[in-house]
Amino acid sequence: MNVGLIGFGRLGRLLALRFKGDVKIHVYDPTLDARKAKALGAVPSSLAQACAQDVVVLCVPMAAFEGVVRRIRSLVRPGALVVDTCSVKGAPVRAMKRWLPKNVSLLGTHPNFGPDSAAESLEGRTIVLCRARMPDALYRRAKRALTRKGLRVVELTPREHDRRMASSLILTHFVGRGLIAYGAKTTGVDTEGYKRLLRILETVQNDSWQLFEDMNRFNEFAAPMRRRFLAAMKETDRRVTS
Repeated sequence: MNVGLIGFGRLGRLLALRFKGDVKIHVYDPTLDARKAKALGAVPSSLAQACAQDVVVLCVPMAAFEGVVRRIRSLVRPGALVVDTCSVKGAPVRAMKRWLPKNVSLLGTHPNFGPDSAAESLEGRTIVLCRARMPDALYRRAKRALTRKGLRVVELTPREHDRRMASSLILTHFVGRGLIAYGAKTTGVDTEGYKRLLRILETVQNDSWQLFEDMNRFNEFAAPMRRRFLAAMKETDRRVTS
């Protein structure tokens, strides 16, 4: 099978590495380093070439997502499957349904892993699937392909995905970014609890600020989560100082 990969950031490079033995990957990125693509077994391609493949995987920032979808709508061939990989699902699924032709299948995904957590393998990692528009047989094949890689598949609606992610992924990143701003670091006499707290910092510090901004901007449940969390911290502070 031929796959077009649009976007060659940290996640795009990880997917190219982990799936290079299973499919032929044609990669497009406006700032693509052809040598890095070839080193991972991918074929440097134009946008039109990447969009002409059986499966087109979009690994682009959420802020740029709708613009990219509108740009490729005339390039994706009939019968192709377009897959998104954003950490938010409601907005990208709506954009794909709105702009891409009806003869194109659509699948929303959220790989709940990254280059750090899946540095060695995809085995046991979780990927969320939000079936947007695709035939039953194609959907089953996609699930089988992912489970064969050792991935744990969780099926959710886009809304339920975003609700859960606000209380898990986005909260984790919010706390982690707060720790970075606070200047948290090892003290030399760290307790086990503090070491676990620093691991949250390690989880988020390699991800871009744009990813953090986008997951908060485009997830409708993010702002209420932040308000609840900040209110809880304020109440905790009030209790300890009263």
